Amino acid sequence: MKTLLSLLMSCMATFAYAQDDFNSAFSAIYNEVQLNSKAYINLKNATETIGHRLTGSVNGAQAEDYAFKLLKSYGYEVKFQPFEVESWSRLTNETKIGNDINNLTKITSVTLAHSPVKANVTAEIRDMGNGLEDDYLLDSGNVKGKIALVYLGVLPGSAPGTQTLHRSEKAAIATKYGAVGIIIINGVKGGVLLTGTASVTGKLIPIPAVCIGLENGMRTKEKLKTQNQYGSLDMTNFSGTIKARNVIATLKGSELPEEKIIVGGHLDSWDLATGAIDNGIGAFAIIDMARTFKKLQLANKRTVEFVLFMGEEQGLLGSKAYVDAAKHSSILGKIRFMLNYDMTNDPKGFSTSRKEMQGLFADWGNQIVKLDTGFKNTFVSGAWLHSDHQPFMLHGIPIGGGTGGSLPNNSGPYYHSDGDVFKLVDEQGLKNTVRYSAMLAYALANTTVIPVGRQTEADLKTFLQENNLEVPLKIAGEWRW
Repeated sequence: MKTLLSLLMSCMATFAYAQDDFNSAFSAIYNEVQLNSKAYINLKNATETIGHRLTGSVNGAQAEDYAFKLLKSYGYEVKFQPFEVESWSRLTNETKIGNDINNLTKITSVTLAHSPVKANVTAEIRDMGNGLEDDYLLDSGNVKGKIALVYLGVLPGSAPGTQTLHRSEKAAIATKYGAVGIIIINGVKGGVLLTGTASVTGKLIPIPAVCIGLENGMRTKEKLKTQNQYGSLDMTNFSGTIKARNVIATLKGSELPEEKIIVGGHLDSWDLATGAIDNGIGAFAIIDMARTFKKLQLANKRTVEFVLFMGEEQGLLGSKAYVDAAKHSSILGKIRFMLNYDMTNDPKGFSTSRKEMQGLFADWGNQIVKLDTGFKNTFVSGAWLHSDHQPFMLHGIPIGGGTGGSLPNNSGPYYHSDGDVFKLVDEQGLKNTVRYSAMLAYALANTTVIPVGRQTEADLKTFLQENNLEVPLKIAGEWRW
């Protein structure tokens, strides 16, 4: 019986995507975006007139208003979705390192978000390698009462297959084993500093956390081989509850209006620069997708919501607020798919959490290739964390987006740094994000059958385990099984 049912479902899915002829709509999207896209100029204007878009700041509120007005000008029904957020911002910071505890040398550093409001710690530094659980188990508890020195990614020379964790997860492990502070070494040459949250919950952590440059960090690691090193972490920060707002533009479906396709990405950024790459290129691509749908008067069977989330950088706060609101209003089950665009640039194919979508995605991709051979129609399925798709995925909702592209103008090393500025943006790469992603959203909104639904709790648990997410989710306190 199960085999028969499986074959029936497979045939239905094959029939569904075989019937999707979106060539006309795809061609219209392709030409409209190539000729008239406003994503590049809108992002340029935002970086020049607003600057950074830190959640809870004056700039953040200006960015929310900016996006709202743009979407309204394109003819959308737009609304704010307010939520409360524990805002955090840096005030003062001084980091010192040396072998003489009474005569330490100041080095350049940046405070990691959600460090304590006030901290002044001086202690011995302990090299904790990659900062993984195994590193602390090998240390036999010697990090207790000391400052942990941790590499951001995976150290060169690490065992093959060594997996890394997010900086917030590394800070959580350091706290668990009794460290009184954590210094994270950025992996980028040239003294580039990285900011970002050190909290897995979006709330304050109990120990100070800073990032230092690669050269200073590796120099300290080398000195620790022959003599003790000491560190001083002295900082003040601001934290307080304020309101932020997601921005939601809705295009109602004609045949299945209760079913929703969410096209989302985060509008907020960190405050060291203007966040042009993270996530200006994602947020303003979404806004231009919305413009394109209206300009072409595209009709959709399912409702499409274009959502700009705030608070992503401080713990996925806006997307969690969206999902919580959907749960309370009993509409979470109506969300058929969530497409997330976070630093997406010039995608060459589609990604999704559901491998069952490969047939449909490949069929739509083949139609795109006829218009543009630069689109390679690659397909990736799996699961990953730390962006606004996560709260949806953890409720079993299928997620996806673009894949196979690369960040423009060697902008990767400037992630979360003071170098994330508009000159890194590539106009054609941004147009391609808009074109291909608008086509994917249109196809999901109009295909006869979406062959996947929400995963059951049992299926979701297995899926997350198969994708090696049990450990990081346990560290974050989000493993509910």
